[in-house]
Amino acid sequence: MNAYRIMVVDDDFNINQLIKLYLEKEGFLVQPFQDGFQALKAFRGNPPDLVVLDLMLPGLDGWDICREIRKTSDIPIIMLTAKGETFDKVLGLELGADDYMVKPFDPKELIARIKAVLRRNRPAKEEIREVSYPNLTINLSDYTVTVNGSQMEFPPKELELLYYLASNPNKVFTREQLLEQVWGFDFYGDSRTVDVHIKRIREKLSKGAGSWQVKTVWGVGYKFEVK
Repeated sequence: MNAYRIMVVDDDFNINQLIKLYLEKEGFLVQPFQDGFQALKAFRGNPPDLVVLDLMLPGLDGWDICREIRKTSDIPIIMLTAKGETFDKVLGLELGADDYMVKPFDPKELIARIKAVLRRNRPAKEEIREVSYPNLTINLSDYTVTVNGSQMEFPPKELELLYYLASNPNKVFTREQLLEQVWGFDFYGDSRTVDVHIKRIREKLSKGAGSWQVKTVWGVGYKFEVK
């Protein structure tokens, strides 16, 4: 389970969507951009945990975006580009990129590199593993849930289910997907197990919900809706 937000900046729509698909399968939150100026503006407003950055972009190229980010932030940057000459790689790394990957690329290798860079650069976040919303904090490191300032008792699987949903706001998951992500591949129980846990979670969160709620999407599954 990951609470990391990844900004993907590439002017090729298909590449953007391919990376987004693979990242979301791993539980990452993804912000795709095709324009350099828009990406930099979004970065300054709400910095992600890592940036996957193409070099050839409309508006503002990847070199300039990297320079601007490094003026104020050490957030990890992975350059993903068709520029494969040694000079380009060296320049990218000298500008402050944490890794440099040449197109065409294997999405699985990109995911592995993203995870490796996050481990090297953001160990504190991996240790804490906390998600917060107004009136709600879920901490997977010490298995605590705080609602309206008061700590509440949650069995491990209820807490893990809530954490996974809250780490992926507004994303709909089927019962089977939740079983796989929270209970694991080797769980052979009934999918109604999810329904039972969701019901108990809602009962405990009833006094805290406001701008968020655990919502049923009829015919599909559940999502953690944030307004």
